[in-house]
Amino acid sequence: MTAHFGRRLRKGAATTAVAAAAVAALSASQAPAVTGSHRTLATGQATPDGSTDHSATGDSPYYTDLPPLSSPNPSPSDSQSPSIGTPVSVGEAEAGIPATILDAYKKAETELASSKPGCNLPWQLLAAIGKVESGQARGGQVDANGTTTSKILGPALDGNGFALIKDTDNGQYDGNSTYDQAVGPMQFIPSTWAWAGRDGNGDGVKDPNNIYDAALAAGHYLCRNNWNLSTDAGLRSAILSYNNSTDYLNTVLSWLEYYRKGTHSVPDGTGTVPSGRSDDNSGTTPTTSPSSSTPSTPATPSTPNTPTTPSTGTPTPTPTPTPTPTPTPTDTVTKLADAGTAKLTAVAGEQFGKKISTKAQTSAGKAVAKVRIRFTIIGTTDATFVGGEKVASVNTNASGVAVAPALQAGETTGDFTVRATVVGRTIAGLDYTASVTPRVADTLVRTSTTALTCTAGGEFADQVEVKATENGAVADKVAATATLIKAADDATENDKGPYFKDADGKTVRTLTGLATDADGLLKLPKLYADDSTGTFLLRITTTGGATLTVELTVTAADTSSSSPSPSPSASASTSASPSA
Repeated sequence: MTAHFGRRLRKGAATTAVAAAAVAALSASQAPAVTGSHRTLATGQATPDGSTDHSATGDSPYYTDLPPLSSPNPSPSDSQSPSIGTPVSVGEAEAGIPATILDAYKKAETELASSKPGCNLPWQLLAAIGKVESGQARGGQVDANGTTTSKILGPALDGNGFALIKDTDNGQYDGNSTYDQAVGPMQFIPSTWAWAGRDGNGDGVKDPNNIYDAALAAGHYLCRNNWNLSTDAGLRSAILSYNNSTDYLNTVLSWLEYYRKGTHSVPDGTGTVPSGRSDDNSGTTPTTSPSSSTPSTPATPSTPNTPTTPSTGTPTPTPTPTPTPTPTPTDTVTKLADAGTAKLTAVAGEQFGKKISTKAQTSAGKAVAKVRIRFTIIGTTDATFVGGEKVASVNTNASGVAVAPALQAGETTGDFTVRATVVGRTIAGLDYTASVTPRVADTLVRTSTTALTCTAGGEFADQVEVKATENGAVADKVAATATLIKAADDATENDKGPYFKDADGKTVRTLTGLATDADGLLKLPKLYADDSTGTFLLRITTTGGATLTVELTVTAADTSSSSPSPSPSASASTSASPSA
């Protein structure tokens, strides 16, 4: 991919015009350029900064085919995929992305939107890079798990027309123990995959040959260095870091702009495969592993016979029959059914004890295996699937059932929806309702036995602290309320006696929005007393029914005077009559 190549396929004036138009359109749609680490040419295009670090691909070769001059017309959405066998224009065909490949790009976008929201990664950028790197895994030649049916390998990076990168993985990924080769649908070299690899499908393995793993890795790679891909500078820097070539940049930008105007899902294995390569005018493709064969290209129908009509002698061409593709398992699914999912409830912060099970069926009710089901969390909730994602894709098993990963409740209580849909198939989804209930406690006790007393007009020396438990275990983050009540049998807020103070120093006798800490402890603010004396009650309650009533005693202040009384002798002297 590369500035290293002496040979480069030239597409002619039309190709140049397409690239220029696409780049110009894209630049117009981006925010103003921001100064970055790349120098700028007179054309406004960023140039490589001369970094000695290798790109994601080691600047391996790439597909140079550009999108059609016309954008997809109409621009079909995912729900408007052309039916199998329906003739489509060139633009529409090029806009088709194999279902599993498309699902991987969108899943990666969702994960990056959560983990690196400042990056603003669009899935269309992953699609553009996937098109240029491998032709969308050679038109979607992947199995139900998203792994390529044969390895996609770039040439050996031996310095002969390419970068020189000696073996870094002992041939683990590329089978070459002498030099590295770019691997998989996103064409990572082993030395980059060693740190950039990700597990995108949750199988516990980071495999560059798996589109879910590779797409997620590509997303994280593009989002490193705090680049903002919604800006022109950030987008260009990220693309050039993937392959350090201005021609590569322009090609990717062309496909990005094209895909932004409209795409649709097509069955795996039926996508269009580019022909032109940056390293060879003959249109060679990446090599495959010795153990696997390159997917065959559909044969071109032979020239039809043209019999002569007896009456006129005018040749009448025989129509070429439209081939009927073999339906994939996904094509046969007409409905989704619940497969015995129990009631979905969990306490805030805890994992749901039950999982969602969905069955893919034909119109006759027959189970369909090897179909990818996407589960999406919908609604105002911070609940996720275990691992922190809002979207999960799972293949149906031999019984046609896909079991979603376990749900993890957040702190937001209430109901939310999980929707199951078929990847690559437009049929009605199946909704499941899940509920998150508040954390609870069944017992409250004071952490101290010290009596709580103070004099009228004063303040209590000790603050009230309690501990909450549920079934004997610490009850953390449990909501609580504290109220100074009138009597044990009257929970009405008292209008006299002890009180709390708010932030402005005003009297408050009810506190809401309280919660226990990680150790189940709750320490109330300081209490003060007005001029009323006697015994008063403080009641603390939590969600779950735990209640504790605490006694507060206010005594009268000492009002005795410290001035001396008149002496008896003085009194007597004052009251006696004078002598005659």
